[in-house]
Amino acid sequence: MTTTPKTNEAALAAFMAGKTEIDVLLARITTASHDHFGTSPERVTWGDAGSLGFITERLKEITEFLGV
Repeated sequence: MTTTPKTNEAALAAFMAGKTEIDVLLARITTASHDHFGTSPERVTWGDAGSLGFITERLKEITEFLGV
């Protein structure tokens, strides 16, 4: 079976699809942040703080990977 090598157009299409998905995810994160991630500021627990810390660490990893 012969496989056709991927062209730059195919790579660009895959890149743009991934970028679109990232843009959607970032918009969802922003919306959740504006809603305090579904947590009432008056009822925040250490569990909520820990969860947010976990998310922050993952986002830091992403920014370090991107060099931004």
